[in-house]
Amino acid sequence: MGYFDNWDNVQAYIRQAQDHDGRALVAALRQYLPAGAKVLELGMGPGSDLLLLRECYQATGSDASALFLEAFRRRQPGIPLLRLDAASIKTAQRFDGIYSNKVLHLLTRAQLRASFARQAEILLVGGIALHSFWHGDDDYVMQGQRTILYRQETLRPLLDPRLELVACQRYAEIEAGDSFYILLRKPRADGGATKSASGGAPAPV
Repeated sequence: MGYFDNWDNVQAYIRQAQDHDGRALVAALRQYLPAGAKVLELGMGPGSDLLLLRECYQATGSDASALFLEAFRRRQPGIPLLRLDAASIKTAQRFDGIYSNKVLHLLTRAQLRASFARQAEILLVGGIALHSFWHGDDDYVMQGQRTILYRQETLRPLLDPRLELVACQRYAEIEAGDSFYILLRKPRADGGATKSASGGAPAPV
């Protein structure tokens, strides 16, 4: 049983995270992915970022914890949700974009490599993935969860070769430079643009 398979832990995290969201990260994604695109959020947790994504995208939320999904459905019925592990991402759906906010650092390095490989499979050509991480070199366990901090140079070897690193940006969540995000793109072999799954324009790069 995982840490977030406990209702008390889920409720405590929802309260803890109520003043945090990924508004700046969603704004960064919007620079590369057109409005109306089909986006999957990995590890949605309380769902605040999912609601931000849905302001401009056809966004589907997902989490490995059925309790997070249940809690969100109670507050926001009717929004598409999937129960997915962020490493294996077992879904037949394909997406223009994939998004996560401080989620993938909970995976082992082998799981993270597998996640990037699976993302390369479910992203449509021209698709964009944005993921944020804590910045650093630590590897520790807190509340039963392992957290691995990365720098760009330590994260890069885990990326799938089918995904192109478009951008890597440091930012502050609690203190200066404590976080960074990466933008990945699944390019076409000919380098041309591709329409999104929603029929919109290709993402600018």
